[in-house]
Amino acid sequence: YKVGDEFHVMLNEDGLPKLRVNSMYREVLSGAGKLETETRDYVQEKVRSAIWLIRSIHRRQRTIYKVMQSIIRFQLAFFEQGVSRLKPLNLRDVADDIEMHESTVSRVVNGKYMHTPQGIFEMRFFFHSGLGHASGSEVSSISVKQKIRKLIKTEDSRRPLSDAAVATSLGESGLQIARRTVA
Repeated sequence: YKVGDEFHVMLNEDGLPKLRVNSMYREVLSGAGKLETETRDYVQEKVRSAIWLIRSIHRRQRTIYKVMQSIIRFQLAFFEQGVSRLKPLNLRDVADDIEMHESTVSRVVNGKYMHTPQGIFEMRFFFHSGLGHASGSEVSSISVKQKIRKLIKTEDSRRPLSDAAVATSLGESGLQIARRTVA
């Protein structure tokens, strides 16, 4: 969500229960003299296991949050102005930014969606290659596809543009792209 001039990440936790270890088990363990050693060890192991699970879930939520903050930093123009301003981005960039391994970022974005001012997008949508622009910068392959779609939509259906004509038109706007890439 945009608040003032900044975007803020809010995790959707609707329907997720708040996990905690029932206090009864802690009470059982505090009165350890009344339990057999084997029973106490069993309960203690299960409590430890439950605490580990709860911490793992919280760590996962923090990782998703960090990845989203990083995507917002890299793709701020997209969030402000739309798909045409999307920049090339790879998993390594985000992994380096949040100081985690690339495979962790890959697992975090897999199958997750994000509600943005521009609509709902799969988190993987923000990771894609780029094409060189005459200005020296790179342009997102998705924004190039959007430009091609726009050219095709506005063409005369009786005389459709050839792939070479589309490539030439893109070249005039600074995008050097081969005809076969357009195809």
